[in-house]
Amino acid sequence: MNSRTISNDENIKQVESKAYYENLKSNFILKKIFSLMEIIKSFRIIRCNKKLQNRLNIGINDYKDYSQKYSSIEIELKPFFKKFGEFINISTEGKEYYHIYLDNSNEDIKRNLLYRNEYVKNINIRIDHQVKSFKKLFENCECIESIYFKKFTRNNITDMSYMFNKCTLLKELDFSKFNTENVINMSYMFEGCSSLNELNLSSFNTINAVNMSYMFYKCTSLKELNLSNFNTINAVNMSHMFDECSSLNELNLSNFNTINLININSMFSGCKSLKELNLSNFNTKNVTDMSLMFSYCSSLIKLDLFNFTADKVIDAACMFSFCSSLKEINLTNFNIYNITNKSNMFLGCTDKLKKKIKMWIKNIKN
Repeated sequence: MNSRTISNDENIKQVESKAYYENLKSNFILKKIFSLMEIIKSFRIIRCNKKLQNRLNIGINDYKDYSQKYSSIEIELKPFFKKFGEFINISTEGKEYYHIYLDNSNEDIKRNLLYRNEYVKNINIRIDHQVKSFKKLFENCECIESIYFKKFTRNNITDMSYMFNKCTLLKELDFSKFNTENVINMSYMFEGCSSLNELNLSSFNTINAVNMSYMFYKCTSLKELNLSNFNTINAVNMSHMFDECSSLNELNLSNFNTINLININSMFSGCKSLKELNLSNFNTKNVTDMSLMFSYCSSLIKLDLFNFTADKVIDAACMFSFCSSLKEINLTNFNIYNITNKSNMFLGCTDKLKKKIKMWIKNIKN
């Protein structure tokens, strides 16, 4: 910087121009790095936002303005190639660091870093920039095994749909500092995370979430799922929410408020390890679609749906199809005659259960 006094506006312009330059340079550097990755089999990327004033030669006051607009990715490289110093800024602390700056539209850098790259395994991430959407942030990042969110101070994120979609190797996620208070869309958030064994979402604030459809779809290894603090009062769509979570053997939804739910199509379909399911707090007075809701829940022995009503239900086709272990079901307040499509509701169920259902329907009719 020049010795003359520089105005705050000039400082900000300087910060913006340097950040823009760094973004341009980042593309070139990343391509160089990954062109050399065949030489090494160990690579770790850390995404965070440390004080960058030394890297950018800016003051701490200007950094506050800067950090509202940009985040950074910090790549930690093992020194396997001596000439890295020619195009990577090596810090004086003895660690090999290079900062990659992201804004909300920088898809190419994200893809270069994370998309199906066998050398990127673990990410520590600190979110500290002004974006409103994390939609598809890690989608198809099939290389990542763990993500740790070090800090999540922003409360303006509204969309997390597809955020970890098809992260097939993801085994560990730490959400203890994750801020979701204004998120509206969580659909497909963990779809296809087939290596996740457990997921603790007890810190999630879901009071504003409207769409949770396909949220855990095809999480086939998931055995433990903590949704104890989920507030679902504004949720409208939970279709396919737990569809094909074939390893889940228990699921506590006792705190769910479903008063505004409209679509629960295939909600538990394919949960073939579930032996019991407590839905005593479910309110279905606004639900229109229940088709395939419990289909292929082949380990369920009994279902108490005393609170289920069918006042607005149009489609309940195959609702209990292939629940082959189901022996008892309570549908006391479920008026089946209100439903337009009720075909194959009990297809694949035992003959004993079907006889009970026929008797129940006969009593309703009379």
